Amino acid sequence: MGSTSDFTVIPALDLKDGIVVHAKGGVRAEYRPIASPYGAADDPLPIARGLLSATGSSVLYIADLDAITGKGSNFELVRGLSYSLPDVTIWVDAGFSRVADCAFWLPLGATLVIGSESLAAIDDWREMQAAFDQNLVLSLDCDQSGQRGPGALFDDPALWPGRVIAMNLSRVGSKQGPDEDGIKSLVAMADGRSIIAAGGIRNAKDLAALAAAGARGAVLATALHNQALTQKEIAALLGERRS
Repeated sequence: MGSTSDFTVIPALDLKDGIVVHAKGGVRAEYRPIASPYGAADDPLPIARGLLSATGSSVLYIADLDAITGKGSNFELVRGLSYSLPDVTIWVDAGFSRVADCAFWLPLGATLVIGSESLAAIDDWREMQAAFDQNLVLSLDCDQSGQRGPGALFDDPALWPGRVIAMNLSRVGSKQGPDEDGIKSLVAMADGRSIIAAGGIRNAKDLAALAAAGARGAVLATALHNQALTQKEIAALLGERRS
């Protein structure tokens, strides 16, 4: 069983055509500009600052949806964010499918999130892991139809790095709640690796349940934008004191 003392809340920024969008249900073609108390959708930096402040996080997860879907990238925008947030570690998922993709983004100093949905074969993952190792986070992606990506990645935890995101795309931006049973299963397999939940997180109660299930963190956005999860609740959950 986990505890909130070693739990991290990581805010997510979903970028499409240079705009922050509301990720919902994994249907990326239907994502629309975010309505957020932190700023306008076409000005990502204030939104990023607001999310980081609300969570107290030193990590910002960025999904470059154009790169993931093969329709360009938001590289320059992400680079600008990384320069403007020098004390923040950027985790970026840009549809990395091979070593060359990763090398292009490495000058940003970002941690690279490798989504299983972007991998055609397990050997592609092995090559990236051999080349970049500690600079990688693996995202095990699933949706309503099941696992997305090479089956061996889901079945063999010996292939996993130290940090693994359990990404339930069908629950992203929804009010379904997180997949607690799925998290428990991955934690049981993880052999000490950190399992980080993503998808469906609605409120502080969900975060507490994920911590109790053994997750070491959560990636979220919607609950922050709609203020169903507040800075005070996160601080209380993590047992932090803020001035």
